[in-house]
Amino acid sequence: MNSSVDKYNFTIRVTGILIENGEILLVKQKVNEKRNWSLPGGKLERGETLEEGIIREMKEETGLDVEILKLLYICDVSATDNTLLHITFLLKRENGELSLPSNVFETNPINDVKFIPVNELTDLGFTDKFIDIINNNFPDAGNYVGDKSNIGL
Repeated sequence: MNSSVDKYNFTIRVTGILIENGEILLVKQKVNEKRNWSLPGGKLERGETLEEGIIREMKEETGLDVEILKLLYICDVSATDNTLLHITFLLKRENGELSLPSNVFETNPINDVKFIPVNELTDLGFTDKFIDIINNNFPDAGNYVGDKSNIGL
C-alpha cells in the first residue's frame, strides 16, 4: 500500500454498557495484564453505521439483541500505533439469552459472558473512576472526553 495513504488509516471501536439490576454486562477477554474482563464491543466494519456495529457486536459476543438508549462517550485511545476512536453507548436489552460467541475469527477469544455487580468491578481490574461514572449516571454523556482513560477505561 502507498505509505501516504497508510498514515490516514484509523479504526473505530464501538462498545456497549448494558446495566440490569445493578449489574453490568461484561465479556471475559484479555484486555491487559491487570484486566481480563471488558465491555462487549469491537471494530466497526467497512460500510457499517455505529448503530449497526454495536448491535452486531453485542449479538456476536453476548447473544443479546439490544437497542441504543444514548451515546455515552467518544474517546481517543492513545496507546496504539494507529488512530483509534472509541465510542461507548448505553444499551437496553430487547431480547435474547446470554451465550458465548463462536470465537471462530477471534485472535483474542471470549471465555465467558455475564452480568457482574457494578460494586465488584474493581475486583476485576476496573477503576474507581469508571464505577463512579456509572454510579453518577454517566456525567458528560454525549461528549468527546479526550483519552479513554478519562472515563476510567
